[in-house]
Amino acid sequence: MAKKPGRGKIRAEFRKNHQGRQRPTDLTRKFQQERLDDQPSGERISGKGELTRHRTIVGHNSEEGDSGLSVQFDMHDPSILCGRVLRVHGLECIVRTGDDREYRCAVRRLLKSLSTEQRHVVAAGDWVRFRPEGNDQGIILRIEPRQGVLSRTSKGRQHVLVSNIDQIIIVASAAEPSLKPHLIDRFLVTAERAGLDAIICINKVDLVDLAELQPLIGVYAQLGYRILCTSAEQGQQIEWLKKIVTNKQSVVTGQSGVGKSSLLNAVQSGLGLRVQTVSSDNNKGRHTTTTAELIPLSDGGYIVDTPGIRQLELWDVQPNEIAGFFRDLRPYVNNCRFPDCTHIHEVSCAVLDAVADGKIDPRRYDSYVHLIEDPGASD
Repeated sequence: MAKKPGRGKIRAEFRKNHQGRQRPTDLTRKFQQERLDDQPSGERISGKGELTRHRTIVGHNSEEGDSGLSVQFDMHDPSILCGRVLRVHGLECIVRTGDDREYRCAVRRLLKSLSTEQRHVVAAGDWVRFRPEGNDQGIILRIEPRQGVLSRTSKGRQHVLVSNIDQIIIVASAAEPSLKPHLIDRFLVTAERAGLDAIICINKVDLVDLAELQPLIGVYAQLGYRILCTSAEQGQQIEWLKKIVTNKQSVVTGQSGVGKSSLLNAVQSGLGLRVQTVSSDNNKGRHTTTTAELIPLSDGGYIVDTPGIRQLELWDVQPNEIAGFFRDLRPYVNNCRFPDCTHIHEVSCAVLDAVADGKIDPRRYDSYVHLIEDPGASD
C-alpha cells in the first residue's frame, strides 16, 4: 500500500557547526558517571552519550520519492503561502507569489542547518512554502522537490545555479571573447545529465564571417542540437529567440562577456540589465551579472539570467558515464572489446575506431578526453 501523505519523523543529520564543543575535562559529568557505575548494564542512562549531529525532526511526505526539504509546520495553515524564488542575495531570498507579490524571505535556521551536499539549501527557481512576517517579509519553511536542475561542482559540493527549468540556452560569442567549443561541450554534457533541452546560441556573429563558423555549426546540427546565430547589436535572429523562450522555463548561461544580458534586453524590452564591454587587456568579459535571477516574460514563461561561468566542473557524473552523455560517442561505447574501456588508449576500442574513420569529429573527441583527464579545468 502506498504511503499516505502526512507528517512523519525523520532522522536528519546536521552540519558540524550546529553542535556545541564537547569539553574533554568535564569533571561534573565524570563525577556523575562514577556514581552510576553500579547501575544494571541493561538500563539506559543517556539517550545520546557522546554528542551527535543527528536529531529527530518532524517532516512532511507529500508522496513517495519526495525529495523536498521541510521542517515542522501546519500544512493546512491558511497563512502559509507558496511562491517561487526569483533570486538569492546572501541570507535573503526574493519570493514571488501567484498574485505577483514579492516577499523578502529568510530561510528557517533549522532548514539551513540540515547536512546536504548542496552549497546553498535554496536556489533561484525553487518553489517554496513560507510564513509571511509583516507586510513584505517571510520565513521559508519548505523547499519543494526540484525538476530540471542546472548545477555544477563547487569546492566538492553541489552548486545549484537554477532549478525547475525546461531548457538551457548556451550562449557563446563568435568573437570578443573568442569562441570556446570545449566549454559548450561541457554545458551540453550537463544538459544531457539533467535531461534538459539544449539550444546553442552563438552571439556577436556580426563581428566575423559566418562562413567560418559553418563547420562547427554543422557538427552540432548533425547531433540534433538547435543552433542560433544572433547579434544583439543588430537584432539578428532575436525574434526566433523570443519564440523559443515564450511559455518556457529557460536559463541563459555561458562565460562572461558573450552578451547574455544584451540578448535578454533585446528579447524583453524595458529590462535594463547592466552590460559591459570586454576587457581590452585580456579579451575576457567582466562579471556584470552577480546572481542568478528569474525574469518573468510578458508573453509567458520565465527566463533566468546567470553570472558568467569560466569554469564548469560537472556534478554527479562519474568518468565512466561521460561518454554516454556525448551523443556522437554514445552509439559506439557498447561495441568496445573491454567493458571498462576508457576510450582513450585501449585496443579494439570502437570509439577510437570511429574517430579514425571520421565518424566522430576529432574536436568533439578532444573535448571528451579533456573532461576525463581534467574535469575541473576551465576551457
